[in-house]
Parts: sequence; C-alpha cells; structure tokens
Amino acid sequence: MRKNFGSKPWVYPQPVLMIGTYDENGKPNLMNAAWGGQYGGNTVMLCLSSHKTTDNIRLKGAFTVSFATAATVIPCDYVGIVSARQEPNKMEKAGFTTTQSEFVDAPIINELPLTLECRLVKFNEDGNVIGEIVNVSADESILTGGNVDHSKLNAVIFDPTSAAYIRLGEKVGNAFKDGAKLK
Repeated sequence: MRKNFGSKPWVYPQPVLMIGTYDENGKPNLMNAAWGGQYGGNTVMLCLSSHKTTDNIRLKGAFTVSFATAATVIPCDYVGIVSARQEPNKMEKAGFTTTQSEFVDAPIINELPLTLECRLVKFNEDGNVIGEIVNVSADESILTGGNVDHSKLNAVIFDPTSAAYIRLGEKVGNAFKDGAKLK
C-alpha cells in the first residue's frame, strides 16, 4: 500500500548548500539554499530567486558552495532564515569567518570544510544560477588518504518531508562496481 501526497518539492535527499559571496564593499555574505545540485560534469545549478546573494553573484560573477555539517547546523540555519538586507552582520552573529578564494572573487567559509569555488556561467530563463566549478577545496581535517572522507565531513541533508536536517549515514555500497555483480 502507498500513500499519495500530491505534488510536493520532495527530491530526496537535498544537500544543504551554503552559498558564499562578496558584496559591492567586499563584505562576505552567506545564505543557506536547499534547492540546488550538480548540473553537469563541472557545473552546479542553484534555485535562489531574489536575495542579496543573487545581487552579489551578478556583481562579482562568482560564488562558493560549501556544505553544511552536523557541527554547523545552527549557524547554517541562521544565515538561511536571516537576510543580509535586514541584518548586515549576520556572518559575525553566526560565528563564521572567511578566507578569500584563490580562484574566484568569493569567500571560503573557514568553518565549512568542503567548498566548491564557482564562476558564474549564467542566470537561466527561470532565474536559476548556473556556475562552473573551477576548484574544490577541502580542509585537511576531513581527508583520509588524500580524499574527502564522508564520515569526517559529517554533511547534513535537508529533509523536506519533515523540515529537518539529517546527518548522512554510513557507506552501503560501491558506485559503478556493486551493480556489476548482476551482469
């Protein structure tokens, strides 16, 4: 038996994407965006509508995408519910610090250990932001054997069915390998 819910925006799971930008004065800004993801081999697409962040992306032609973690849920949620247009010091209130990306004119959030550094490709006809990933940077604290270790990253997802943040779990298989057992 199945239960029907009708039309819902329930693509599952949804990464909790943290979008970093600089404004016209070089002040860093960060917003929480649940609607976005990989758009191609080296591009991302974000559904952001109209925010200070989108103004900044248009201005600078660049942004960073970091991933919320279990340790940063509270400040990541805060920067998603508070607008930089109303609270210009939201980064400081959240406790986030930044470092300038070496590759794009956008901030890396020091407390978020995995970051995609992106150059704006375009705003599409629906107002979605498309960016080219020009670099991925990871704090050494989340690496094992030189690679990102999901258990150290402790990324969270947004569960739209219950409006909750959920920590990603354990590895359950090997992509592009386990299915070969059925050949």
